[in-house]
Amino acid sequence: MQFLKNKPKKDTDEALILRFCQENDLEVLGTLYHRYMHLVYGICLKYLKNREESQDAVMQIFEILVKELPRHEIKIFKNWLYGVSKNYCLMKIRKDVSEKKKQENYSSDIFMENTTELHLLDKDEPVDLNIALKECMEALKEQQRLCITSFYYEEKCYQEISDDLNIDLKKVKSFIQNGKRNLKICLDQKKQIDHV
Repeated sequence: MQFLKNKPKKDTDEALILRFCQENDLEVLGTLYHRYMHLVYGICLKYLKNREESQDAVMQIFEILVKELPRHEIKIFKNWLYGVSKNYCLMKIRKDVSEKKKQENYSSDIFMENTTELHLLDKDEPVDLNIALKECMEALKEQQRLCITSFYYEEKCYQEISDDLNIDLKKVKSFIQNGKRNLKICLDQKKQIDHV
Protein backbone atom coordinates (compact mmCIF):
# COMPACT_ATOMS: atom_id res chain seq x y z
CA MET A 1 0.00 0.00 0.00
CA GLN A 2 3.07 2.25 0.04
CA PHE A 3 2.56 3.26 -3.63
CA LEU A 4 -0.79 4.89 -2.80
CA LYS A 5 0.88 7.36 -0.44
CA ASN A 6 3.29 8.54 -3.13
CA LYS A 7 0.59 8.97 -5.77
CA PRO A 8 0.37 12.66 -6.73
CA LYS A 9 -2.88 14.37 -5.73
CA LYS A 10 -5.15 15.62 -8.46
CA ASP A 11 -5.31 19.42 -8.44
CA THR A 12 -8.58 20.81 -7.11
CA ASP A 13 -10.75 23.03 -9.30
CA GLU A 14 -9.80 25.98 -7.09
CA ALA A 15 -6.07 25.29 -7.51
CA LEU A 16 -6.41 25.07 -11.30
CA ILE A 17 -8.44 28.30 -11.44
CA LEU A 18 -5.81 30.07 -9.35
CA ARG A 19 -3.01 28.77 -11.58
CA PHE A 20 -4.83 29.79 -14.74
CA CYS A 21 -5.53 33.29 -13.41
CA GLN A 22 -1.90 33.71 -12.36
CA GLU A 23 -0.18 32.13 -15.37
CA ASN A 24 -2.84 32.53 -18.10
CA ASP A 25 -1.91 28.99 -19.20
CA LEU A 26 -4.55 27.52 -21.50
CA GLU A 27 -3.36 23.97 -20.74
CA VAL A 28 -4.30 24.49 -17.10
CA LEU A 29 -7.74 25.75 -18.13
CA GLY A 30 -8.02 22.83 -20.58
CA THR A 31 -7.35 20.37 -17.75
CA LEU A 32 -10.06 21.98 -15.63
CA TYR A 33 -12.55 22.22 -18.51
CA HIS A 34 -11.93 18.62 -19.56
CA ARG A 35 -13.34 17.46 -16.21
CA TYR A 36 -16.69 19.01 -17.01
CA MET A 37 -16.89 18.83 -20.82
CA HIS A 38 -19.43 16.01 -20.61
CA LEU A 39 -21.60 18.20 -18.35
CA VAL A 40 -21.34 21.17 -20.73
CA TYR A 41 -22.14 18.97 -23.75
CA GLY A 42 -25.14 17.51 -21.92
CA ILE A 43 -26.49 20.97 -21.10
CA CYS A 44 -26.00 22.13 -24.69
CA LEU A 45 -27.67 19.03 -26.10
CA LYS A 46 -30.61 19.48 -23.71
CA TYR A 47 -31.22 23.06 -24.86
CA LEU A 48 -30.02 23.11 -28.46
CA LYS A 49 -31.26 19.59 -29.36
CA ASN A 50 -28.61 19.25 -32.06
CA ARG A 51 -25.33 17.33 -31.75
CA GLU A 52 -23.25 19.48 -34.08
CA GLU A 53 -24.48 22.75 -32.58
CA SER A 54 -23.82 21.34 -29.11
CA GLN A 55 -20.25 20.37 -30.03
CA ASP A 56 -19.67 23.87 -31.42
CA ALA A 57 -21.17 25.34 -28.25
CA VAL A 58 -18.76 23.33 -26.07
CA MET A 59 -15.86 25.00 -27.91
CA GLN A 60 -17.45 28.45 -27.75
CA ILE A 61 -18.03 28.12 -24.00
CA PHE A 62 -14.35 27.25 -23.52
CA GLU A 63 -13.47 30.51 -25.28
CA ILE A 64 -15.87 32.37 -23.01
CA LEU A 65 -14.10 30.89 -19.98
CA VAL A 66 -10.73 32.19 -21.17
CA LYS A 67 -12.11 35.75 -20.92
CA GLU A 68 -14.58 35.42 -18.05
CA LEU A 69 -12.81 33.19 -15.53
CA PRO A 70 -10.26 35.80 -14.38
CA ARG A 71 -13.04 38.37 -13.96
CA HIS A 72 -15.05 36.37 -11.41
CA GLU A 73 -14.62 35.13 -7.89
CA ILE A 74 -15.86 31.56 -8.21
CA LYS A 75 -16.80 29.48 -5.20
CA ILE A 76 -17.93 26.28 -6.92
CA PHE A 77 -16.65 26.01 -10.49
CA LYS A 78 -19.06 23.25 -11.55
CA ASN A 79 -22.11 25.35 -10.58
CA TRP A 80 -20.70 28.48 -12.18
CA LEU A 81 -19.88 26.60 -15.39
CA TYR A 82 -23.41 25.18 -15.45
CA GLY A 83 -24.82 28.72 -15.30
CA VAL A 84 -22.47 29.99 -18.02
CA SER A 85 -23.36 27.04 -20.27
CA LYS A 86 -27.09 27.41 -19.73
CA ASN A 87 -26.97 31.18 -20.36
CA TYR A 88 -24.94 30.62 -23.54
CA CYS A 89 -27.54 28.15 -24.85
CA LEU A 90 -30.50 30.38 -23.97
CA MET A 91 -28.86 33.36 -25.66
CA LYS A 92 -28.13 31.25 -28.76
CA ILE A 93 -31.73 30.05 -28.90
CA ARG A 94 -33.02 33.61 -28.52
CA LYS A 95 -30.64 34.86 -31.21
CA ASP A 96 -31.67 32.04 -33.57
CA VAL A 97 -35.36 32.80 -32.99
CA SER A 98 -34.69 36.49 -33.60
CA GLU A 99 -32.86 35.68 -36.85
CA LYS A 100 -35.71 33.42 -37.95
CA LYS A 101 -38.24 36.17 -37.29
CA LYS A 102 -36.13 38.65 -39.26
CA GLN A 103 -36.03 36.20 -42.18
CA GLU A 104 -39.81 35.69 -42.00
CA ASN A 105 -40.40 39.45 -41.86
CA TYR A 106 -38.06 39.98 -44.79
CA SER A 107 -39.80 37.37 -46.90
CA SER A 108 -43.22 38.82 -46.05
CA ASP A 109 -41.95 42.32 -46.96
CA ILE A 110 -41.38 41.08 -50.52
CA PHE A 111 -45.17 41.06 -50.96
CA MET A 112 -45.59 44.50 -49.40
CA GLU A 113 -46.32 46.12 -52.78
CA ASN A 114 -49.53 44.13 -53.07
CA THR A 115 -51.04 45.74 -49.98
CA THR A 116 -52.55 49.19 -49.69
CA GLU A 117 -50.73 49.83 -46.44
CA LEU A 118 -47.14 50.61 -47.35
CA HIS A 119 -45.72 51.95 -44.13
CA LEU A 120 -46.43 52.20 -40.41
CA LEU A 121 -47.12 55.94 -40.87
CA ASP A 122 -49.77 55.18 -43.52
CA LYS A 123 -51.94 53.45 -40.94
CA ASP A 124 -54.89 55.13 -39.25
CA GLU A 125 -52.86 54.67 -36.04
CA PRO A 126 -51.55 58.19 -35.25
CA VAL A 127 -49.00 57.09 -32.65
CA ASP A 128 -45.48 56.69 -34.05
CA LEU A 129 -44.38 53.61 -32.15
CA ASN A 130 -40.64 54.35 -32.39
CA ILE A 131 -41.02 57.84 -30.92
CA ALA A 132 -43.37 56.58 -28.21
CA LEU A 133 -41.02 53.75 -27.31
CA LYS A 134 -38.04 56.11 -27.14
CA GLU A 135 -39.95 58.50 -24.86
CA CYS A 136 -41.10 55.64 -22.63
CA MET A 137 -37.56 54.24 -22.42
CA GLU A 138 -36.29 57.66 -21.33
CA ALA A 139 -39.00 57.79 -18.65
CA LEU A 140 -37.82 54.52 -17.06
CA LYS A 141 -35.66 54.48 -13.95
CA GLU A 142 -31.99 54.34 -14.91
CA GLN A 143 -31.35 50.74 -13.75
CA GLN A 144 -34.45 49.47 -15.58
CA ARG A 145 -33.45 51.33 -18.76
CA LEU A 146 -29.87 50.02 -18.67
CA CYS A 147 -30.98 46.42 -18.05
CA ILE A 148 -33.64 46.50 -20.79
CA THR A 149 -31.23 48.08 -23.27
CA SER A 150 -28.58 45.46 -22.51
CA PHE A 151 -31.04 42.54 -22.67
CA TYR A 152 -33.14 43.43 -25.72
CA TYR A 153 -30.94 45.69 -27.84
CA GLU A 154 -27.48 44.31 -27.05
CA GLU A 155 -28.78 40.72 -26.58
CA LYS A 156 -26.79 40.15 -23.39
CA CYS A 157 -27.72 37.42 -20.92
CA TYR A 158 -28.62 38.12 -17.27
CA GLN A 159 -25.15 37.16 -16.06
CA GLU A 160 -23.41 39.49 -18.51
CA ILE A 161 -25.67 42.37 -17.48
CA SER A 162 -25.05 41.59 -13.82
CA ASP A 163 -21.29 41.65 -14.42
CA ASP A 164 -21.28 44.77 -16.64
CA LEU A 165 -23.49 46.87 -14.36
CA ASN A 166 -22.28 45.33 -11.10
CA ILE A 167 -25.86 44.48 -10.09
CA ASP A 168 -27.06 41.32 -8.33
CA LEU A 169 -28.46 38.73 -10.78
CA LYS A 170 -31.91 38.70 -9.11
CA LYS A 171 -32.10 42.48 -9.34
CA VAL A 172 -31.27 42.34 -13.06
CA LYS A 173 -34.24 40.01 -13.62
CA SER A 174 -36.45 42.27 -11.50
CA PHE A 175 -35.36 45.44 -13.33
CA ILE A 176 -36.11 43.83 -16.70
CA GLN A 177 -39.51 42.52 -15.59
CA ASN A 178 -40.56 45.82 -13.97
CA GLY A 179 -39.13 47.82 -16.87
CA LYS A 180 -41.17 45.80 -19.39
CA ARG A 181 -44.32 46.36 -17.33
CA ASN A 182 -43.63 50.10 -17.05
CA LEU A 183 -42.96 50.35 -20.81
CA LYS A 184 -46.27 48.64 -21.57
CA ILE A 185 -48.16 50.98 -19.22
CA CYS A 186 -46.45 54.03 -20.74
CA LEU A 187 -47.14 52.92 -24.34
CA ASP A 188 -50.79 52.16 -23.50
CA GLN A 189 -51.18 55.62 -21.95
CA LYS A 190 -49.68 57.27 -25.03
CA LYS A 191 -52.12 55.39 -27.27
CA GLN A 192 -55.10 56.48 -25.12
CA ILE A 193 -53.97 60.12 -25.11
CA ASP A 194 -53.53 60.03 -28.87
CA HIS A 195 -56.99 58.58 -29.43
CA VAL A 196 -58.69 61.29 -27.36
